[in-house]
Amino acid sequence: MHSLGAASLLVGSFTMGGLAMKGKSVLLALGAAALVIALTGAVQEAKGANPDPETARIIRGYQIAPVPLNLRGKDRNLVGLGSYIVNAQGGCNDCHTEPSFAPGGDPYQGEPIHINTERYLAGGRSFGPVTSDNITPDEDGKPAGLTFAEFRTLIRTGHEPGEDEILQVMPWPIFRNMSDRDLKAVYSYLTAIPHIDD
Repeated sequence: MHSLGAASLLVGSFTMGGLAMKGKSVLLALGAAALVIALTGAVQEAKGANPDPETARIIRGYQIAPVPLNLRGKDRNLVGLGSYIVNAQGGCNDCHTEPSFAPGGDPYQGEPIHINTERYLAGGRSFGPVTSDNITPDEDGKPAGLTFAEFRTLIRTGHEPGEDEILQVMPWPIFRNMSDRDLKAVYSYLTAIPHIDD
């Protein structure tokens, strides 16, 4: 049978689930099914290609986190967003990791970037009389031993709990403008990174 005959046979009659379908009904059913499949694929492709801006930041945060994260009992969206803020915007590694890059991984020397994960955010960088703090979680899971309320106050005012002096090197006058949600995200991320002793 040549192809025209086969096409005529398909359009002529078709059985679906025991029901005979003829001619135009078959074409309409197949056309409708193809349209639904095409639209579903297009919607899924569009969602995958262009997530909303916050979702894109969360995804990127997980992609650039330089250390394994403990996500048990944590809001995964906040942790991912916090990683994005800490690692792509805040530059926290530059001051709170000494040295910032592992041997052979210093981009300022033309080397491919490799963060110093052995000392990641464990502090120790000297700025004259000031040394950066270890902001990894303590044994209770609190970054730098701070509750979220204490962390928020420190970022908003430049005052560490129980201290009269104002932080001189930390760029808190800029970071203080972050939303409470962003600060909560940073805090959540810092609770998820590994503890490193001073």
